[in-house]
Formats: sequence, C-alpha cells, structure tokens
Amino acid sequence: MILWRIFLSALALVLGASLAYLWQSPAGLKTSPDISVFTIDGEQLALSSLRGKPLLVTFWATTCSACVKEIPHLSDLYRELSPYGLQIIGIAMYYDPPNRVLAMRRTHNIPYTIALDIHADASNAFGNIQFTPTSFLIGPDGRVAFQKNGAVNIDRLRREIVEMLDATRERTGNPA
Repeated sequence: MILWRIFLSALALVLGASLAYLWQSPAGLKTSPDISVFTIDGEQLALSSLRGKPLLVTFWATTCSACVKEIPHLSDLYRELSPYGLQIIGIAMYYDPPNRVLAMRRTHNIPYTIALDIHADASNAFGNIQFTPTSFLIGPDGRVAFQKNGAVNIDRLRREIVEMLDATRERTGNPA
C-alpha cells in the first residue's frame, strides 16, 4: 500500500512537472497562427505574408501603463532593425476604441504597424490573450521563438532578433 502511494505521488509529480514545462516553454513548440489583421490604415495584412523575416506581435491597450511605457522602446527597436527585416505589429485589444488607438499612434509617433482586433479574432488565435502587454517573437520559419506576458526585456529581445537576422542572412547569403 505504501509503495502504491509513493508510485502515485511520483507519477503526479512527473505529470505536473511535464505540464509546467510545456506551459512555460513555448519556444519551438508552437507556430504563428495563420490569420489576417486589419491595420488602422484599413489594410488587411496576413501574418503568413511576413514569413522569412522575424516578426514581433505585441498585444497592447491604450489603458495599459506598461504597454504605453514599452512603445518608445519598441519604436527604437523597429527603427534600428526594420532595415534588416524586422517587422513589428502592435495589435490593439478588442475593447480598445479605434479612435483612442489612432490618437495613441499619433501622440507617440509609432512607426510600426498597428492593427485593430475588434472581434478578438487575433487574441483568440494567439491563445485567448487576456493580459497586456503580451508579446510573441515569431521566427522567419513561422515558429514562436519567444513569448512574454508583461513587459519584455528589450535587450534580450534585441539579442534574439539579431540572432534571427544573422541566421537568415547566413542562410540566404543576403548581406542586408
């Protein structure tokens, strides 16, 4: 009887640890959903059309102080690395009024693509996003390389993106 309890306890521990590992380590386990978003400029943009380049997708809200604080850092990152292929899409949450999103883009001079998620299709496709900011770094092959709920560490994110850009450059032989 005691051996049976030890066995069940060990099995529960292994199962719990396995589930925790899968929950906490999205890198390499998921691919980007094949969705389209509408930008605040009225264009439809398919995420699959951006394959071959690193893509940062960040879910944000105008009422989220961490999101607003992150905007200048993401803007700098975009200005620095977009000439080499980085794409950033900021997806405003479904509850964010479009006029506030437009005003935020103007006020903060956001250079990267901003999309609206009016019907929560994008947030649902990415796993029912509820917390902002939530960011996904998607590799050129479409695999999710990095996921973060909360503000990202910009230096770590920059290093990961530069590594992707370097690997893409080596693979394609393209100097830029």
